[in-house]
Amino acid sequence: PISSTMLPTSTSNHTRTKPKYSWVKDFGYRILSFFAAFALFMFIQDNYGAPVNLNAIQPMSQALQRHQKLLAANEVIGPKMKALHDGTMSMEDIMQPQGLQGGDNAGSSQSDGSNPMPIEEVMEFLDGFISELHQRFIGHTDKVTGEFISHKKYNYVQIWELFHDFVLEKLYPWDREYLSRMPVRRDDGSIFLSVATYRDENCLNTITGAFKMSHDPTLLNVGLIQQNCVEEPCRSGILDKTGKMVDVPPDDDCHKLFCESEIGKPHCEAGRVRAIHIKEPESLGPYFARYLASKLWFGESWFMQIDAHMYFLQDWDKISIEMLKAAPSKKPVISHYPPPEEYDFSKSEWKAAPRLCGPVFAHMDLEDQIIRLEGSYNYDAVQLPTPRFAPFIAAGYFVAYGDFVREVPFDPFLPWIFMGEEVSLSARLWTSGYDIFSPSKSVTSHIYGRRKKPKFWESVHRLFHFGVHNPLQMLVLSRVKSQLGYPEAAPDFIKPQSVITHLDQYSMGTERPLEKFLEYVGLDMKKKEVIMTGWCEKGQPPPNKQEFISLYDFVAE
Repeated sequence: PISSTMLPTSTSNHTRTKPKYSWVKDFGYRILSFFAAFALFMFIQDNYGAPVNLNAIQPMSQALQRHQKLLAANEVIGPKMKALHDGTMSMEDIMQPQGLQGGDNAGSSQSDGSNPMPIEEVMEFLDGFISELHQRFIGHTDKVTGEFISHKKYNYVQIWELFHDFVLEKLYPWDREYLSRMPVRRDDGSIFLSVATYRDENCLNTITGAFKMSHDPTLLNVGLIQQNCVEEPCRSGILDKTGKMVDVPPDDDCHKLFCESEIGKPHCEAGRVRAIHIKEPESLGPYFARYLASKLWFGESWFMQIDAHMYFLQDWDKISIEMLKAAPSKKPVISHYPPPEEYDFSKSEWKAAPRLCGPVFAHMDLEDQIIRLEGSYNYDAVQLPTPRFAPFIAAGYFVAYGDFVREVPFDPFLPWIFMGEEVSLSARLWTSGYDIFSPSKSVTSHIYGRRKKPKFWESVHRLFHFGVHNPLQMLVLSRVKSQLGYPEAAPDFIKPQSVITHLDQYSMGTERPLEKFLEYVGLDMKKKEVIMTGWCEKGQPPPNKQEFISLYDFVAE
């Protein structure tokens, strides 16, 4: 407020005179008011009056083309396309009034198992989706001129929008239907093994070893996502600091070679290997490959995920399940970074497995301060029969009850990322009521040294242009950061908003708050600081599980 002593005073010696040319200003104000009113009228007309002219929306994406046809046919989604594309309405908002499939969140799409989607239908759809998406990445034909428009020079936002629009159009509605038609988990001891491979010469040995070292290979079912260069020219990975690459032969067909082998043939003939073949330029990164692999689960009792460059302890599968059952939780998950390839499995009889404890905020610009997990360490002097609690999931080895993918499904809107998937899955599982444990003994080992091997981001550069992957990855990572509560990735700050389309469908659970998870694992998202909690390193239960302290009589050293 302004006090009276601050106001100017007037005297009789100062009379107010009308400024010259006031009629010019008045006329100008009237003109401006007219145009402001007209602009407001046009805004209301465009957004709240007649249906939106979809042709006027910046360039006509394939998703918008499809929904324009729905509009012309007076079908349900067409009139809502703009709201759907902007993220102000979800597919469920549109579909539920018509009695179609949908739910409040991904985990709520329950199935009674009476009409599961056949695995052949799943594989056919996903294979077709990947092929069609790749064609859209390559370019499109102008409907007016008939000219082919290449997308080779698209920037990272344009590439994202190509992906997003097609997922929104085709994959997301299918994913919702799939979740409502998932098979019921069988209690027959069967195991589903998720394996995603990218141009990996170790794939054949990994799958062969999994079956060969299995306690009962007739119960083992592999879901393989094979991403290979299948025709020349094929390029090696980067060989030196100059970025040198050379031509190499097409990659070995791991699936074919296994099925032709003496050990593999009977398993393939029995349908125990389900494979989707993806050409190298079609690759969408490791997380999206694992999304695809998760859809090949077909009711097996147990779900395991590994990398394609692993070795196995004899009876690795049986021991993994026994450890899972020994964990003091109704919803346990066993996981860690396995020891390196030279590990002597004879030591697993007595040696405690390494445990994954320490997070860090990444410091490299291209990682955008995403949370990375430090390597596993051997904290324990004694191997206990009860698995110890741990804060995080490792993507290269974890085991859980088979139908966890119903409650915590993989996110179809996360392509091209390498970092961020592990902390995201850890938080989603924990907030959904799952408890994470480290294995008591190591049952797998891992080939970590993969320098000079082909990497998926090299494929992204060849498909589009050099340098586009890093900003593309950072854009997609903002979806993960928004999930995890980074202040700078709050929904209002995300541009474009399509990055967080249907984020609520593939985000945190409702049994525990995210804030508690961050507190227990020692992450301050505002200050970007890691707070030492100590319970994981000491081999003790976290603060919310102190009732199990007596199970861990030997404290880690």
